[in-house]
Amino acid sequence: MSTFVVVGAGLVGAATAWQLARRGHEVTVLERDTPANAMGSSHGSARILRYGYADPFYVRMVVDARREWDELERLSGERLFTRTGSLDAGAARDPAALAAVFAEVGVDHELLTPSEAAARWPRLRFAGGAGVLWHPAAGVVDAETAVSAMLRLARAEGARVETGRPVASVERAGAGYRVAGPDGRAVEAEKVVVAAGGWLPDLLGGLPLPEAFLSAFPPLQVMQEHVFHFPYREAPSETWPTFIHTEAAMLVYGLPGGRDAALPGGRSGQKVAVFNGGRPVRSAAAQDGAIDRASRERITAYARRALPGVVPEPYAETTCLFTNTPTEDFVVDGADGITVASPCSGHGAKFAPLLGRIIAESAAGERAAPDRFRVGGGRGAPPP
Repeated sequence: MSTFVVVGAGLVGAATAWQLARRGHEVTVLERDTPANAMGSSHGSARILRYGYADPFYVRMVVDARREWDELERLSGERLFTRTGSLDAGAARDPAALAAVFAEVGVDHELLTPSEAAARWPRLRFAGGAGVLWHPAAGVVDAETAVSAMLRLARAEGARVETGRPVASVERAGAGYRVAGPDGRAVEAEKVVVAAGGWLPDLLGGLPLPEAFLSAFPPLQVMQEHVFHFPYREAPSETWPTFIHTEAAMLVYGLPGGRDAALPGGRSGQKVAVFNGGRPVRSAAAQDGAIDRASRERITAYARRALPGVVPEPYAETTCLFTNTPTEDFVVDGADGITVASPCSGHGAKFAPLLGRIIAESAAGERAAPDRFRVGGGRGAPPP
């Protein structure tokens, strides 16, 4: 079996380390800060797991990922997924087309009129005549707890997890690699997996990979996004659904906020944001955590007209990072013993245990990642 260094202990890095360790490989994880820290893309308790993609490839991936989440919950003894169901609305979402894909793949769903949806979910208002798609299997993933669970399982299989270990360079060392930090501390291994999320743009060009690979690698855009939490007008008798709604040239998503912004008495609110509504930054190192006032006003106005079940005054706000390729396809590819994994974090959290398995199998040479995840192999974008 091989020795591996995994760079990054977010959702994908933790999943990869676990999958490699359970296969008998010797694994060291280097995390620049702490696992699932707020400077990356895997912190907090609330990430949407939904099936709404126009491409059957990704819908089938969600079906497969859901089985991986079930296994992870069983092995860890942790509750990592809360079923809420999810709604897709707005003409640009094309709910009827999504419903046709669900029918093809076999995902349970209902296509409702806006009035039918309003009667069932009076705390949400989806105007327009495009219909509303409901799929009950969707829900919310607890990202932070999932990271902890996967790293705990990885350690149980012999993996080492080292925190406070930023990576400054990866260099060839004999038949393998030397992975070093800015303080000179280094770890050597036969193979390296780089799962650095929004920090990848700072590392990619310095990796000892063939020039042809680096030239073909799709450009990465790191976005500093703004997220807002709105209090419910009344304590909900049942969990709110997640939703994705195209409205007024925006793609808005919402989900129950969980621990991310807990209120007194164990209550929480609805987490609402615009997809790719923030600003691009060079990499995670350039984020400043500043909330844009125009973004706050835009999402508050949306809550006022589309979410009658919340008080349209955010009680909490934060930033997070999305890292996207131009097609929003993932990248799982590499050469010469280095694997680069860049899931588009705008929609990648739901796939984490499955992606960990795909990356581990690819890095260990068991099987190649899907063609569209390999550099130059993408065949078009899934919708956000």
